[in-house]
Amino acid sequence: MTTDRHRPSASELIELLTDPGTFVSWDSTPVDVRPDAAYAAALAAARVKAGTDEAVVTGEGSIRGRRVAIIACEFRFLAGSIGIAAAQRLVEAIERATLEGLPLLAGPASGGTRMQEGTLAFLSMVKISAAISKHKAARLPYLVYLRHPTTGGVMASWGSLGHVTVAEPGALVGFLGPRVYEAVYGEQFPAGVQTAENLFRNGLIDGVVTAEHLPEIVERVLAVLETPRPATALPLPEKWSGEVTPTWESITISRRRDRPGIRALLHHGARNVLPLNGTGQGEKDPGLVLALAQFGSASCVVMGQDRRAQRAQAPLGPAALREARRGMRLSQELGLPLVTVIDTPGAALSKEAEEGGLAGEIARCLAELVMLPTPTVSLIMGEGTGGGALALLPADRTLAAEHGWLSPLPPEGASAIVHRDTAHAAEMAEAQGVGSAALLANGIIDWIVPEHPDAQAEAAAFCRRASGTLEYYLQQLVPQNPQARLDARLEKYRGLGLA
Repeated sequence: MTTDRHRPSASELIELLTDPGTFVSWDSTPVDVRPDAAYAAALAAARVKAGTDEAVVTGEGSIRGRRVAIIACEFRFLAGSIGIAAAQRLVEAIERATLEGLPLLAGPASGGTRMQEGTLAFLSMVKISAAISKHKAARLPYLVYLRHPTTGGVMASWGSLGHVTVAEPGALVGFLGPRVYEAVYGEQFPAGVQTAENLFRNGLIDGVVTAEHLPEIVERVLAVLETPRPATALPLPEKWSGEVTPTWESITISRRRDRPGIRALLHHGARNVLPLNGTGQGEKDPGLVLALAQFGSASCVVMGQDRRAQRAQAPLGPAALREARRGMRLSQELGLPLVTVIDTPGAALSKEAEEGGLAGEIARCLAELVMLPTPTVSLIMGEGTGGGALALLPADRTLAAEHGWLSPLPPEGASAIVHRDTAHAAEMAEAQGVGSAALLANGIIDWIVPEHPDAQAEAAAFCRRASGTLEYYLQQLVPQNPQARLDARLEKYRGLGLA
């Protein structure tokens, strides 16, 4: 952990974040906690040392032209500890942000609960968490910047509830502070565990950034949330020619290593992309990409399978689906449409996947995705094999690339079951109706995105075409009545194969 760099104070952080002259304090005189003489002297000394009247400062300012509520700890004030007065200040600021419909940015740097105030201060974390939960229930963004150090009750409450969470480079971040651990257990805490970088590696936070780069993160998040819908309807996307490619040829094309996937789609077809990282609960899987982004004017949460990260050494595992469920929660909490991208040779077949609950995660993804109240669009971009593909499929509208396909097993696996060999794979693929033309004819998908002649030959153009098609359908879905939209989605899947 790096300790020799300058760590900005609360006021320096606010100055770095906000447009010049825009910050307005919301702080009033702290509530009286009736301290004894020793504690009163400690509070007086802390005010002199920190230049603040409590361990938190609150207010609002503009960040690149957008109003944002800010709550930040001042670590020089009794190690940024949260007592009754600090908690009350935090709650009042969070409630005001909710009332005024403002996004909230938190910058904790704290040792946790203020020991001088004991259990009453400890219980203050409950009302802070409740205020944050109400803010998020109002579909208002909550962004967290974990500063050095953030531990204890602060990390175990409002420090861990962000929609998007990033941390200061080298910051000590964790539940039990190393000094407390050493005192309790009589040994040093393992080095390198409680660092911002290690949290990122383990999928607990979304990034490690300096304070100077934080305004860019805030701007991207708010741009995705605030962009208005266009005043005029978009034209119908380019239509598929109707010329049917043999299914096995499409499958072969979809498996080429140079075929563009979700990362190419975001690079060539999206803007204001903010990559997110992991489940937020200690897991990440390289086979799944999660981001906030815009396709044209359409803002959304995007999640999809990264085909290049899923081969034999790293098949799609249960952690990827838990990360996908984080994407679903973000969609619901932020009120953003959800776009899913299907492109997988199949989920992991392993001891680790079985013990990690892969089947259960597929089931939970299906149940949560099909019932999601926000608009949903899925795109079969390439391979669509098995339960791993199905977990991301249910949507109001499903699109497929011309050479995309969907099958309960790889055709070789289906051939092995029916014919006890793999020689009939092409025959099985045709018979099962896995290709995009059959999927369209059977009502499984709603649109085919053309390839000229295949996506790898025109990666950028194809990605822009797919992006435009996503924007078109998102624009159609957003203004619809949510209950009617959900009812139509459920009826679609209930009726498949019955006509």
